[in-house]
Amino acid sequence: MTPARPIDISRRQFVAVLGASAGALLAGCTTRPADRTPPPAKPEVDSSYAAMYGPLPNERFPVPAVDLKRVPSRFYRQEVDDPTGERPGTIVVDTSRFHLYLVRPGGRALRYGVGLGRQGFEWSGRAVIQWKQAWPKWTPPDEMIARQPELAKWSSANGGQPPGLDNPLGARALYIFKDGEDTLYRLHGTPEFWTIGKAVSSGCVRLMNQDIVDLYDRVPTPTPILVT
Repeated sequence: MTPARPIDISRRQFVAVLGASAGALLAGCTTRPADRTPPPAKPEVDSSYAAMYGPLPNERFPVPAVDLKRVPSRFYRQEVDDPTGERPGTIVVDTSRFHLYLVRPGGRALRYGVGLGRQGFEWSGRAVIQWKQAWPKWTPPDEMIARQPELAKWSSANGGQPPGLDNPLGARALYIFKDGEDTLYRLHGTPEFWTIGKAVSSGCVRLMNQDIVDLYDRVPTPTPILVT
């Protein structure tokens, strides 16, 4: 059952966003330790959303339920009127509102809440999702290892970090390419659901694991993506 529709933003509002400052992304995909403390709990949430974000026991690594009391309701997955004007099948990341849209036919879109890279880790533009992987391995880039030497154990020379619930890329990863080259930016899952709607990571566009699993199953390769 599709949850109740929220009040949708208009195309005019979205176009205004396109002219604003670029959003945040970078390939590190980790969270600063200071940002790992969850915010205070909130009231009970609708049962339909609780089911949507329930446990995924049949995954390679069983995914626990999301505590939606710690996630603002505007970041729950839902179908809305499309504010982007892009062609169906396009992914649009609106970094000013921490929303990702998968444009659908008939003027509709699926909207997901996302977390982003903090200031100084920024990227925007048009590209394509060229590759995707379930339970990916994570390899921090050399510049991240230079800033955080403790990550050297997961370097490419050491084979990267194996997949699992503690892996920064979570349950799924969609890899962004531009002009045939890997940008090193990703759409990926995270168990740190309390970071959705915030700019806290060293990099990429992160979704709750339940959302990235849903998006992964809907997105073929290649798929166009626009990050504003």
